Amino acid sequence: MPPDSNGDRLPRRIGLWTAVAIVVGSTIGSGIFRSPAAIAESVPGPMPMLGVWIAGGLLVLCGALTLAEVGSALPKTGGIYVFVREGWGKLPAFLFGWAQLSLLRAAALGAVATTFAEYALGAFRDDPPRLAVSLLAATGIAIVAAANYLGVRWGSLVQNITTVAKVTGLLLIVTLAFALGLPETGGHYTPAIPPGSLSVTAFAAALVSVLWAFDGWSDASYVAGEIIEPKKNVPRAIIFGTLIIIVVYILVNLAYLAVLPVEQIAGSKLVAADVAELLIGGPGVALVAITVMISTFGTLNGTMLTSPRVFFAMADEGMLFPWIASVNPRFKTPSVAIGLTAVVSIAMVMIGTFEQLADAFVTGVTPFYVLAVAAIFVLRRRPDYHPSYRVPLYPVIPTIFILGSIFFLGNAVLDPASRWPTLSVFGLILLGIPVYYATVGRKKRSPRADS
Repeated sequence: MPPDSNGDRLPRRIGLWTAVAIVVGSTIGSGIFRSPAAIAESVPGPMPMLGVWIAGGLLVLCGALTLAEVGSALPKTGGIYVFVREGWGKLPAFLFGWAQLSLLRAAALGAVATTFAEYALGAFRDDPPRLAVSLLAATGIAIVAAANYLGVRWGSLVQNITTVAKVTGLLLIVTLAFALGLPETGGHYTPAIPPGSLSVTAFAAALVSVLWAFDGWSDASYVAGEIIEPKKNVPRAIIFGTLIIIVVYILVNLAYLAVLPVEQIAGSKLVAADVAELLIGGPGVALVAITVMISTFGTLNGTMLTSPRVFFAMADEGMLFPWIASVNPRFKTPSVAIGLTAVVSIAMVMIGTFEQLADAFVTGVTPFYVLAVAAIFVLRRRPDYHPSYRVPLYPVIPTIFILGSIFFLGNAVLDPASRWPTLSVFGLILLGIPVYYATVGRKKRSPRADS
């Protein structure tokens, strides 16, 4: 199949609102249901708890505004991979793909699939066996892989339906909390900052859970090569999607606090279910279970729709085996890349827990978000750089994202609780350097001149 004007071999079939649904649907998954407990435990006060969500949202918004500009200038399949390559060269771009293949995407899919399976099996049994959870999670990955193998229209349809359903479910919980819970409790917003509820280390630790919940804000860039009118729609999708996510997350956390005090949120594994049960009893638990299942399934689908495009783009440029860049002649999808993503993710979900997978993903992906955002400083000096949108308050906005991310990573290394897991993830990423020079980065030797 010949490439289009931007060099992509995949047809442009994704419109603006599907692209927005990819951002929103890929992001709102398990995080908003599982992260509040860990956050409330780290910063046990209403204002610190909300402050972490607001800080995470603002940090992500700075990254989104920046990548909206870069994405409008480089609307190609691969997203972050393309931005890192154009800004910093082939080795850092290869390391991103290496990290995606060996850890990041499989960890993300595994964590979300695990939550999906836990809620689905939880409807029949309070403590489902670990093996049953893993098998159902693997089945969920296989189903979304099959849907996306059959065509981007099928994947987009699933994404649009699940995104509308999950946002509607969350807003219904918010409405019930403010209409029924708030008049009864008066809200649990005071004291705003209880003694001992806020410290720099605890705030940074809580930020890990928030950044996990926000991840997906850049996912529209991965399918930029398939988005219609990408110079307009890529930045719109990233910005609109990110703003929707921030508003929904803040409303949901305010709703949780309208019904439950922080200490109960900290002790609740399924805080949304506890809130709904207090408000309307058993039907509330069923509502939340259905919402979580739809939400996590939609995120699974969104991640499967976007992730294989990284491997496709790498293989298309000779950075992975060429056969990974195969396009199915009937369905016009990167079929081999989708299959590869599914196989690696299923292997990951069979060996890891949710917490291990989520923390590994956040730690490993953040350095590459920093590189992608920082690429704007390099790209703006190039005469052939022509974005259709420019980030406001440049260079302040990208700098805030870079410094905030460095603070988060630095704390993860300094904190004894997260130091070795963090360094292990970094070590796995750096292991890609010798792999690069042993394979695609190997210099070709010049033929010896005849004597």
